[in-house]
Amino acid sequence: MGRRSRVEVIIDILSEATKEVNKTRMMYKCNLNYSCFSKYFNELLKKGLIAEVHSIHNGVKKYKTTEKGKELLEVLRKAKEFISI
Repeated sequence: MGRRSRVEVIIDILSEATKEVNKTRMMYKCNLNYSCFSKYFNELLKKGLIAEVHSIHNGVKKYKTTEKGKELLEVLRKAKEFISI
């Protein structure tokens, strides 16, 4: 198995964030290092595909895929399905 494409990484992050999750958990579940994860995460956050849902009392923030992000996730999954025939 080779490197994942940009689309595959975005699919992984948006999929993991469909349930409320903190950044560290998301980073580990997506198997990304901090630098790479931060680049993708910040881009998705800026574009409104992921949003902060709330902060827990200890300062840990939770994030979730937005409706716009869920729509993109569905489109990307379908496109990936068509491509990998």
